[in-house]
Amino acid sequence: MDELTVALAARDAAGLARRRRAVDSPQGAHVTVEGREVLHFGSNDYLGLASDPRLIAAAQRGAARFGVGAGASHLISGHFSAHDTLERELSDWVAPCADARALLFSTGYLANLAIVPVLCGRGDAVFGDRLNHACLNDAARLSRAQFIRYRHGDLDELSRRLTQSRAKRKLICTDAVFSMDGDIAPLPQLLELAEMHDAWLLVDDAHGFGVTGGGRGTLAHFGLAAERIVYMGTLGKAAGVSGAFVAAHRAVVETLLQTARPYVFTTASPPLLACALQASLAIIRDEPQRRERLSTLIACFRAGTATLPWRVLPSETAIQPLVVGDNAEVLALSAALWQRGLWVPAIRPPTVPQGTARLRIALSAAHAETDVTRLLAVLAALAERG
Repeated sequence: MDELTVALAARDAAGLARRRRAVDSPQGAHVTVEGREVLHFGSNDYLGLASDPRLIAAAQRGAARFGVGAGASHLISGHFSAHDTLERELSDWVAPCADARALLFSTGYLANLAIVPVLCGRGDAVFGDRLNHACLNDAARLSRAQFIRYRHGDLDELSRRLTQSRAKRKLICTDAVFSMDGDIAPLPQLLELAEMHDAWLLVDDAHGFGVTGGGRGTLAHFGLAAERIVYMGTLGKAAGVSGAFVAAHRAVVETLLQTARPYVFTTASPPLLACALQASLAIIRDEPQRRERLSTLIACFRAGTATLPWRVLPSETAIQPLVVGDNAEVLALSAALWQRGLWVPAIRPPTVPQGTARLRIALSAAHAETDVTRLLAVLAALAERG
């Protein structure tokens, strides 16, 4: 206990301690937190669907029909017709290859922990971008394959490492939209390298599904499809609900269904969530104006940051990072925004590299342009104050 207490105190002194805030309202541009209403820029609800009445109604109908729990794993008795329908709709929507199939998971973390150890093991090699999400790194370590990390976006280094590798089986894994920088991976070039070296390409599109490529995701953004692509999309961000899915060649998906431990030994997600997600997918398909609105807000924000003293990373997505650098300074800036009624989370190591602590400003179609201009005005005032 003494060791834990000392370690926790050291985290606090380094500006790395984290705390939770209890939200007492639906997700949205304005939320009630700890008894006060704040303007919110910390959610991945990019299309503003998390509190959409149509999704709520679909979940209610699903609960009335199927109950609130799945009761077992998918392979025992927890696979419901709602899950089956959603999997078919998702595979048709993202279409990573001809005649693809999809498989639902409770979280994106679980999905990646399933994919990598199934495709790679001892004697194989996993190649990962250094800014990949933690779950891809954990999955690589769990696989017992050699884990080779390359500098962010450095295709030359990746090419050299692939050429040097004598691994029996190779897997390139990457975020499609990097969660803390907001930039998009060079997927066409990564697919070229995968083809050249007969490697799998795992694309984690947690922050692209529903937003990029007309809502179909980052593969569609680039017009890519191939049997060697394994696509993972999450359903708790732009889709507004919860869970994740893998879409890939039928042989890959059937192998995951038969052998992936995070799938075989996990209770299925409640079927009411699959009902809500069917409603969400229909909105993603039929309401492109949500993505158009989000694009307008992104342009508005970026145009207003020119005079700010902090570095704004080059991102065309809803993730707009404002790099402050020092942990204490970013915490102070986040606290100053909070005092003025704006909730903008501070992101610090190990989530981001040392010396790059930042505000991760997440925009949503639920925001109004006046919300964005208010944020910019407060940031400008705080910059002047120093």
